[in-house]
Amino acid sequence: MPAPTSKARKGPAPASGPRQRRCIASGRRLDPARLVRFVVAPDGAVLADVGGRLPGRGMWLEARRQALELALEKQSFARAAKRRVRVEPDLAERVEGLLAGRCLEGLGLARRAGQVVTGFERVRAALRTSEVALLLAASDAADDGRRKLAALAGDCRQVALFSRAELSLALGRENVVHAALLPGGLADRLALDVERLAGFRPPPTSSPWRQLDNVEAHSGAS
Repeated sequence: MPAPTSKARKGPAPASGPRQRRCIASGRRLDPARLVRFVVAPDGAVLADVGGRLPGRGMWLEARRQALELALEKQSFARAAKRRVRVEPDLAERVEGLLAGRCLEGLGLARRAGQVVTGFERVRAALRTSEVALLLAASDAADDGRRKLAALAGDCRQVALFSRAELSLALGRENVVHAALLPGGLADRLALDVERLAGFRPPPTSSPWRQLDNVEAHSGAS
């Protein structure tokens, strides 16, 4: 009598990454890190849920102002919610504000964790002697200083989306113009949030800085 043979049990395939979500405006399936979640409040108001924590059925939209405009034109929120909804006329500005607040909160967390360097000379030294994950300059900073640091940045991700006042408030210091984030989970999270914010807040037109590659791709998408 032949010995019984054992068969390997087939389990679920290992996850390859976050579950993709469908943009209600374009129909494209994208990583949630490139989308903004919305929910409908009990009174029918459409609310942006940039942290992904509000209760209710989520409606996902690509993190670009143009995608939001398309969703409004196509009445995509009402279609996705399958009910009447109310969209405030300044929804895009509200999304921008929420994303900016999330980014600045993350920057403050990184400072408290000792992962932020501020000041032109200290940032320049960090670029020369250590690995920098994210390089920031105030959007209203002088071009000369930004160009000097950009020349040292190499492939480092560079961001010029926040004003001097915003950076100073987030980092608890006066007159913050230049800052650098050291590698780590906080820098990775901030890079993703900055990418979403860039879809709603364009960088200064005079900036010599190279924004995130994905941001450039978003701004050129149809």
